[in-house]
Amino acid sequence: MQLARPRRTDERRRDADSMAVAAFVLGLVGLLVMNIVLGPTAVVLAALALRRGTGRRRRALLGLALGIADLVVLAVLVTVNGSVVWGFGA
Repeated sequence: MQLARPRRTDERRRDADSMAVAAFVLGLVGLLVMNIVLGPTAVVLAALALRRGTGRRRRALLGLALGIADLVVLAVLVTVNGSVVWGFGA
């Protein structure tokens, strides 16, 4: 007796759901640190999750928006300070 293997579409949807959550987390963390790396990564993961039909569509869209916000913060920092580093103190 063999156990039933999960269907390929179920695996694909689970992967897409995981990508949506990862995009959200990376976009959120990217607002505080390493936005030059985490922002584009969040955008790519969110786009892949949406393309694969994630069940967590809102989370993927939030990850996409936060990834774009990371890139906007990066652009502002480069324009204003001429660097990609910022901090809370003086």
